[in-house]
Amino acid sequence: MKNLVIISAPSGAGKTTICKALQKLDQSIKFSVSYTTREKRSNEIDGVDYNFISKEDFLDGIDNGRFAEWEKIHNDHYYGTMIDTLTKSINCDNILLMELDVKGALSIKKLYPEKTLSFFIQPPSLEELKLRLQSRGTETDKNIERRLERLNNELSYKSFFDFHVINDDIDRAVNEILSIVKNKNKNKGVYNGS
Repeated sequence: MKNLVIISAPSGAGKTTICKALQKLDQSIKFSVSYTTREKRSNEIDGVDYNFISKEDFLDGIDNGRFAEWEKIHNDHYYGTMIDTLTKSINCDNILLMELDVKGALSIKKLYPEKTLSFFIQPPSLEELKLRLQSRGTETDKNIERRLERLNNELSYKSFFDFHVINDDIDRAVNEILSIVKNKNKNKGVYNGS
């Protein structure tokens, strides 16, 4: 079963929106809540959007091999996925949706090659991506520029993903992803999605 479903994209390409829409369309899809050391934003809920933990606790998790993937982003904050989360999903034959950066996605694919289905989400254009980042209202101009600088690096990884989806229309992109997930798991006798 390809039950570890990874959505990866440059910042602002719509991966969070896509993940929320997939869960709304199919409630059998569980979401992997990543761990992070960054501050919680006012609209976020601990344990729902992220598991917010201290840098010390995160580093302890790294030292003790509890993370399947992790990365330090912008030299400030750590993000990662616990091995226990993936093991539980695999053992229960649940579809687990993960929103990861490209390096995290490739780490999961390497650890679980037979269980992973990966999607690289592309923005329609660089200009559209910049507009999306600006419209969030949560990023400084400096952070937006830093994220845009990462874009070419992130795009260089897209060939390592199973599928590429251009997010020029959110409904079309979500339905395309859901159709692929259902198709890849329909003959396994365990997919109970709608």
